Amino acid sequence: MFSTLSAIWALLVGMVLIMMGNGMHFTLIGVRGGIEGFSSAELAVVTSGYFLGFLSGARLAPVMIRRVGHVRVFAALGSFMSAGLIAFPLVTEPWAWTLLRILLGFCMSGVYVTAESWLNNAATNESRGSVLSAYMLAQTLGIIAAQGVLTFGDAAGPALFIGASILVSVSFAPILLSATPVPAAELAKPMSLVRLFRESPLGAVGIVLLGGVFAAQSGMGAVFGAQIGLDTSQVALFVAMLFAGSLVLQYPIGFLSDRMDRRKLILGAAVCGVGACVLGFMSQSLWVLMAAAFISGGVATPLYSLFIAHTNDFLQVEDMPAASGGLVFGYGLGAIFGPLVTGWTMQYAGPEGFWLVMLVLFGLIAGYAAWRMTRRASVPVDETDAYLNVLPTTSQVAVEAAGAWAIDYAEGQAAEAEEEEARARGDAA
Repeated sequence: MFSTLSAIWALLVGMVLIMMGNGMHFTLIGVRGGIEGFSSAELAVVTSGYFLGFLSGARLAPVMIRRVGHVRVFAALGSFMSAGLIAFPLVTEPWAWTLLRILLGFCMSGVYVTAESWLNNAATNESRGSVLSAYMLAQTLGIIAAQGVLTFGDAAGPALFIGASILVSVSFAPILLSATPVPAAELAKPMSLVRLFRESPLGAVGIVLLGGVFAAQSGMGAVFGAQIGLDTSQVALFVAMLFAGSLVLQYPIGFLSDRMDRRKLILGAAVCGVGACVLGFMSQSLWVLMAAAFISGGVATPLYSLFIAHTNDFLQVEDMPAASGGLVFGYGLGAIFGPLVTGWTMQYAGPEGFWLVMLVLFGLIAGYAAWRMTRRASVPVDETDAYLNVLPTTSQVAVEAAGAWAIDYAEGQAAEAEEEEARARGDAA
């Protein structure tokens, strides 16, 4: 395990720095957009641009990697991303920011595909679970750290955008200087949403709704904070709490996921999300607001993993890679439309529209999960695959790798159980 981590330390360090730069720009868009007088609807379009680019990059990045190699793609996308971050304060117009966000989303998607291809190649079947966990931890810590960096500058000036660009530029140095050749990214053709719905209605519907929740949180959370009068440090803390919640609650929910009907856990997590949104909607206290962010963000990320694991429970092993692609695509569609609905609601209902839209989305997830429990028998716990600890910010490469690990883990657990049973029979004889 130590040798594996020593081989990927550069990737982990690089991803922390990349996520710091990307996380800074997400929050800066909301704060600086408010300073420039952008409306909620305009900022919603800007926010959605990122997820449109992200979805496009997920399709085109593997093609580019096969043509020129992952190192060149990595370097090129990093250069464009760094330039895009610097360009934000140069042209403060909604249309220009939307185009830049599409570019950044495309670049980040390609970065994920190339980085995760290297990561997956470096891991063995025995170490893949630990390596993926370390990678997810690096991503989350980078986003949280980014919010702290924002407190050292003035959002009204160009310095923070330049700082984000520097972090992204520097992040590629340890990765590119130590990168070793890896096979070109080979991804399964995504399963269509229609077939995905036939195989797992809750997984297909839930992942689209959750895409709207997560994109609203990460993209419009800063807009909400700026509109209710929070200063830059408080907005940064609010966004940090969204991701800190996912860091804390991911593992307890994952522990429960392997020990109970996942639909009940999905229902419970969504109900907690509804409660957090009600708390945020009614809050008159800064710390109550932070608690609402912690809980709502804390259940959103584990729900992503739960939907993937729940879907895999109803699939044959050979169909899981294609289903992963379909789920990532469905999530991307929800992520595009989520900020748009949130921004338009905030435009007409005020800042509290942020909580209102998420409340409705969490409520739809809870209601649909409850209804599906009456339509289909649950899969016995001992026949389910392991919980996949993946983040919504990852690409199909990581989701497929996590799925492969879950299958290997489940098969290993079954083999150990059979050996234990055989020894018990031998002792009894």
